[in-house]
Amino acid sequence: MKWILKKFDELTSHELYSILQLRNEVFVVEQNCVYQDADNKDQASYHFTGWKNDKLIAYTRLLPKGVAYKDYVSIGRVVTASLERRNSIGKELIKKSIEQLNNLFESVPIKIGAQLYLKKFYSEFGFRQNSDVYSEDGIEHIEMIKL
Repeated sequence: MKWILKKFDELTSHELYSILQLRNEVFVVEQNCVYQDADNKDQASYHFTGWKNDKLIAYTRLLPKGVAYKDYVSIGRVVTASLERRNSIGKELIKKSIEQLNNLFESVPIKIGAQLYLKKFYSEFGFRQNSDVYSEDGIEHIEMIKL
């Protein structure tokens, strides 16, 4: 497994295509959700990718303070390839994403918008619910904070 962190402008066209392909594969096709993925936050974000045999299998978008939330950094677009989920790649991805944010922004609080069914998963990493349930693109979500 090879982990790479890059700013948007550092991504190659192949890397960007792989990121968009994986995000669409899971968020649009698998979750049957039509939504606007290109939200103008990618350009201000860091992109954390996990590669296996030159294939993207894990990804998060790391957002500086003020991009998604006024007073918090954030982890977004958390995605793993369906065939890799049983291998605990998601846990490794979140752990390493938190480490990357702490390295980039000196251990600041992290806020995420999580799909409700993943509340227990994120709780394992110290995230705590801090909002009511809300619908985003027809999927129940909650906001969570890790101090």
